[in-house]
Amino acid sequence: MLDKKEHNYEKAVLVGLVTKDQDEEKLKEYMDELEFLAYTAGATVEKRFTQKMSQPDSKTFVGSGKAMEIRDFVKEHEIGTVIFDDELSPSQLKNLERELEVKILDRTNLILDIFAQRAQTSYARTQVELAQYEYLLPRLTRMWTHLERQRGGIGMRGPGETEIETDRRIIRDRISLLKEKLKTIDKQMATQRNNRGKMVRVSLVGYTNVGKSTLMNSLSKSEVFAENKLFATLDTTVRKVVIGNLPFLLTDTVGFIRKLPTQLVESFKSTLDEVREADLLIHVVDISHESFEDHIDSVNQILQEIDAHRKPMIMVFNKIDDFSYEKKEEDDLTPSTRKNISLEEWKKTWMAKSKYPTVFISALTKENFPEMKKMIYDEVMKIHISRFPYNDFLFEYFDNDDEENNGS
Repeated sequence: MLDKKEHNYEKAVLVGLVTKDQDEEKLKEYMDELEFLAYTAGATVEKRFTQKMSQPDSKTFVGSGKAMEIRDFVKEHEIGTVIFDDELSPSQLKNLERELEVKILDRTNLILDIFAQRAQTSYARTQVELAQYEYLLPRLTRMWTHLERQRGGIGMRGPGETEIETDRRIIRDRISLLKEKLKTIDKQMATQRNNRGKMVRVSLVGYTNVGKSTLMNSLSKSEVFAENKLFATLDTTVRKVVIGNLPFLLTDTVGFIRKLPTQLVESFKSTLDEVREADLLIHVVDISHESFEDHIDSVNQILQEIDAHRKPMIMVFNKIDDFSYEKKEEDDLTPSTRKNISLEEWKKTWMAKSKYPTVFISALTKENFPEMKKMIYDEVMKIHISRFPYNDFLFEYFDNDDEENNGS
């Protein structure tokens, strides 16, 4: 799946637990995603370590025997980073660094690092910096050497309580400053949204790496950055789109993910406001991904958390060009699983009973695009008519892929 020949990639190992709340199948899905996160951040995974426990060990997350096994492997293979699939407590981080003598990251820290790499604008960088400092503050006692280097400290002598308290004050002051800066930017963003007038606002939402930016490019004829890595897009992009001769505003937003760090949800409040204030949501799903149903649940959960779950929605199942399954033999009487259900069979499941308009497309090849565009047109028109009840005669639908009629 991942190209390990790319230069300058760090060698890493992954660690995850099978618990009473997370079986082996679920752990494999999370570890697959964690490996993709590691790859996106700039690491290649050499090995996965898993362990069955009723709950994580309070001191080292894994048991002492597993910790020794990990330590021996990283020393023998010169591994520089160990990545844990769940958020570690400050004491767990401290104990693991002492035990393994390598860099320790948890899922939250890894996602924050990716966001820091991907942030392009001053606004996105401010949001990420705030989330990083809020993550760092309770873990400061183990991070002192990094902060001392930033402040020009010499050698490896540990700071006393006074120095740590000074660092805490520096970080708290920085957090306060960043929050004030974001408040100012949030007001500016709110003003921009209000200045867009009464035009219908449509927002693309979905799990990370499902093809939202590719779909945005296709519908708006713009050049939004799209890449087969997680969180390729952090900054909100708004484009005017015209389908038929009906104009509306289309917004591309940051992708969601399972176990999304709470620090990011809070710091990206204004970005999520684009979703909250949208008139229509287009929920894009990567149907070629074996965990797409879990992805849908994760997105719906976040939409509920930000009180955006009651909005009109269109379900767009993308990447049908990449969909594959293991076809069963005719005499095979074993029950069907996700791996051997065809696309046509999926369409007859719960999807057929969805309360939302549903379409299956390929944003890459534009398969079924006319059907999707007509669906978007109909939903936008409903909102437009409710807003301008006497102007609906001005618009009529026609399907035309000319740039003039489909983007601006």
